[in-house]
Amino acid sequence: MELMYATLLLHSAGKEINEENLKKVLDAAGAKVEEGMIKAVVAALEGKNIDEILEKATLVAAAAPAAAGEEEKKEEEKKEEEAEEKKAEEAAAGLAALFG
Repeated sequence: MELMYATLLLHSAGKEINEENLKKVLDAAGAKVEEGMIKAVVAALEGKNIDEILEKATLVAAAAPAAAGEEEKKEEEKKEEEAEEKKAEEAAAGLAALFG
């Protein structure tokens, strides 16, 4: 987790994301991370556009609550329909008793 925060901090500051800079940020924060992990992150980000990655992540994060809200609406509508059907059945039963 610390590596991702350090990476984002360097990116935000406009600094190059390399092993040396990541080590400096992590040391300044007092975080202990294996050197192999630092190398892996630098290699994974090589040639990647971090702005595009962040934009895609933002779009995905924004879409998730919208989808959840739609499901809640569908559940509410279903409950309302079931309640209306139950009322109609009760009314029909009452009429049947009158003419029974």
